[in-house]
Amino acid sequence: MKILFVASECAPFVKTGGLADVIGAVPKALTPLGVDARVMLPVYPALQALAAKGKEVWVSDDLQGGPARLLSCQAEGLDLLLLDAPHLFDRPGNIYLGADGQDWPDNAQRFGALSFVAAEVAVGGLTDWRPDVVHAHDWQAGLVPAYLRQKNGPVPPTVLTIHNIAFQGLFDPSLMTSLGLSSAHYTPEGMEYFGRIGFLKAGLAFADKITTVSPTYARELMQPEFGMGLEGLLRSRNADLTGILNGIDLDAWNPETDAALVAPYSVRSLKKKVSNRAEVWKRFDLDAEGSGPLFCVISRLTTQKGLDLLLEALPMLVARGAKLAVLGSGEKDLEAGFMAAARSHPGAVGVIIGYDEPLSHLMQGGSDAILIPSRFEPCGLTQLYGLRYGTLPVVARTGGLADTVIDANEAARSAKCATGVQFAPVTAPALEQAILRTCDLFDQPSEWAAMMRRAMRHPVGWDVSAQAYKDIYASLLDARTLQD
Repeated sequence: MKILFVASECAPFVKTGGLADVIGAVPKALTPLGVDARVMLPVYPALQALAAKGKEVWVSDDLQGGPARLLSCQAEGLDLLLLDAPHLFDRPGNIYLGADGQDWPDNAQRFGALSFVAAEVAVGGLTDWRPDVVHAHDWQAGLVPAYLRQKNGPVPPTVLTIHNIAFQGLFDPSLMTSLGLSSAHYTPEGMEYFGRIGFLKAGLAFADKITTVSPTYARELMQPEFGMGLEGLLRSRNADLTGILNGIDLDAWNPETDAALVAPYSVRSLKKKVSNRAEVWKRFDLDAEGSGPLFCVISRLTTQKGLDLLLEALPMLVARGAKLAVLGSGEKDLEAGFMAAARSHPGAVGVIIGYDEPLSHLMQGGSDAILIPSRFEPCGLTQLYGLRYGTLPVVARTGGLADTVIDANEAARSAKCATGVQFAPVTAPALEQAILRTCDLFDQPSEWAAMMRRAMRHPVGWDVSAQAYKDIYASLLDARTLQD
């Protein structure tokens, strides 16, 4: 079974969020299941050295205004197809945004080109390889199913995965012709979205199957408060929509071998976590005094993540004797709010604006609990890292957070299955109560240690989810065989 993954980012080569982690992990998890998966990515500056070692397998003199070629290579356990189009992708900074913080004005052409080339490969194949199924990810690959609909003759079936429906890829309809899209597809049932071309909507309308990254998020997407205007389309395609939980790379996130930790540890040596906590205190200039838990936040600082609610709850957290370490960047008012909180609560609140991968590992290894008060969360990965490291997640009851953390309510505590704390509704008072519950649990060392051990044993890898993806691919191929 041959699968072509199409995405805009892939860890460890280029990453802005959880999408990259998924694309870097799922193809490798599928390999033991007999799946030959290849990942198509653009050649950004970070990928140029790798692309230079690749073999040219496709070429064009004019792809959205300039020459382009597709290069085949292997790296980090992945088979890659790299789209080298310097006029579209060779530019500094963020892969989606210019220096002014705004979307690159030609993002439609950039990711339309990625989708177009994926469709060409899907139909024409390469010299020694032709995909049986094309798996497109998020709006940046959303046009792949649309381009395939325009092809004459047989085409491989398609899957589209929604990683976050809030990002839809909306562009002016005047671009239809230059993107090579049929006007017949610009309809409310197709890719038209309130007078604009919707790249994600095109994928949702034309893909054979749709997946998203948790079962709860799949159900939420069919409700107006979560569907972002696409809930009607998704309800109409309910039979084709499946929620499959994300997993994490168990080798990259392993507290027993993590080089970013001062003291690696396991479920059998939890006392070593104290050394990592001391290092987090030091890095964030926190007082070592006090007996309350150390909470951490490792996140984009946005209202979607509910971090404005945490600012409201901070005085209570500090008054309860807890401490908070924050690593992230995002909305300027939230950045300023957390920096002001650090100044107002010296020794109790520490903030580093930016992102530091090794530091994020240390925080998972040294903190007692991780706060994730998201208003919506398709799946989330930081709570999975928290479980893996025995850093108990305190999460809003939404999306993948609801699917992965077992709340320490009375029933779960009696059954000895709790792995964290959930709260709802997503409000500051509810978050405050969740923080207080967490502090009360922390004051019971034996119960806290038991929760840590359960969290660390909770399955967070890709095995089950990889099989679920393979099952979807197989169902599409079986259906195609019956049609033939």
